Amino acid sequence: MTEAAAGHPAVVLIGPPAAGKSRVGKRVARILGLPVIDTDAVVAAEHGPIPEIFAAHGEAHFRALERAAVAEALERQAVVSLGGGAVLDAETQAQLEGLPVVLLSATPEAVAARLAKGSRPLSQSIEAWSALVEQRRPIYERLAAATWETSTRPIDRIAEEIAAWASARGTAAGGSA
Repeated sequence: MTEAAAGHPAVVLIGPPAAGKSRVGKRVARILGLPVIDTDAVVAAEHGPIPEIFAAHGEAHFRALERAAVAEALERQAVVSLGGGAVLDAETQAQLEGLPVVLLSATPEAVAARLAKGSRPLSQSIEAWSALVEQRRPIYERLAAATWETSTRPIDRIAEEIAAWASARGTAAGGSA
């Protein structure tokens, strides 16, 4: 029985906001024939839009909601996409040990256009995003078993490579790479 079949994620995607975790996660899940769990989407579905949670209750409240969503997601056989700051939680870091964690990274130039499309509470500008990435980089790099750069390569190709990587590690339950 593989790790994924035992109730652990086939792949966990981490990385800064706008690195492509949600988009890549959906494609990897489709290739592997698994569900995708986007923890930001789970929090938003259960508690409302993330910017509104930040505005009404603050970051600490959001992080508590996020922590619960992450803990539940990491118990499932799925492709799990974590919010950019989820890795700041010490319990989450401990839970990620030994799991197939993939860091998605992107350049500030690539992210600038992506940030313009949405509302990200802690990344209102490319300068804020860059500072956030530099602060979190040591955690991201320590937790990651592998890294993919998403700035200029086709998302479908990146997803195929990640699915193949997960299959080769023996963590993917099914599908083709």
